[in-house]
Amino acid sequence: MDDWLTQPECSVTFGWGHEGLLTLGPTCDVVVIVDVLRFTSCVSVACARGAAILPFEWNDERVGAYAAERGALVAGMREDTHQPWSLSPTDLLQIPAGTRLVLPSPNGSALSFRGAELGADVVAGSLRNARAVGAWLAARIEEGERVAVIASGERYSAERFQSATDSLRPAVEDLYGAGAVIDRIVQARAAEPKLSPEAWSACAAFRDAEPTMHDRLIDAASGRELLERGWRDDVETCALLDADDCVPQLSNRTYVRL
Repeated sequence: MDDWLTQPECSVTFGWGHEGLLTLGPTCDVVVIVDVLRFTSCVSVACARGAAILPFEWNDERVGAYAAERGALVAGMREDTHQPWSLSPTDLLQIPAGTRLVLPSPNGSALSFRGAELGADVVAGSLRNARAVGAWLAARIEEGERVAVIASGERYSAERFQSATDSLRPAVEDLYGAGAVIDRIVQARAAEPKLSPEAWSACAAFRDAEPTMHDRLIDAASGRELLERGWRDDVETCALLDADDCVPQLSNRTYVRL
């Protein structure tokens, strides 16, 4: 990969989605996946309470067998009152320690697994655990390691835009979440780390939004989608900065608290 893409002189880099991960991941020791609304917020909430999250790339008939093989429960749709848990960080605030939960999330799960396949340590970052993740990353950087912070983004529908594949939709909440992690890296280090310009830009976006983060997420496109579905509480839960003292790391395809 060309140096102008991978920026080897930088200790902290930033990219978007699968393309950013595949570009930066092979040259970095640690990959941070950020999917604020709602995958990595759910991972942060659950792992902070002693649960384990098993990401899964598909939400179809395969998920039941996958969970059964691993002695885990399945997170259902939040609308389904028969399922105890769902892709809702608000609901997961009550999850008991020791619970093993399969969390179907095509985007966040796929990025998590791809990062591990590239040979990097993979952690889940969000607004909720930015300080904990940033401090942990700062220590890794002090040891000479490189970090890629990946904003997951969302996807535009291929069918809607009559294109061959779904294309990346940069989601501002993931920009803020990535920027929060980067900002906390800077705060935790005695010496300022070498950030790529893209990483600095994400950090600056977070710093600008931080005083009004709740309102920014409510007004963002993804936030509006959740509001239309009646899930304002999830947006509010995801907007809580540094609420979880937790670094969830992917180990054997499972996110567990370090």
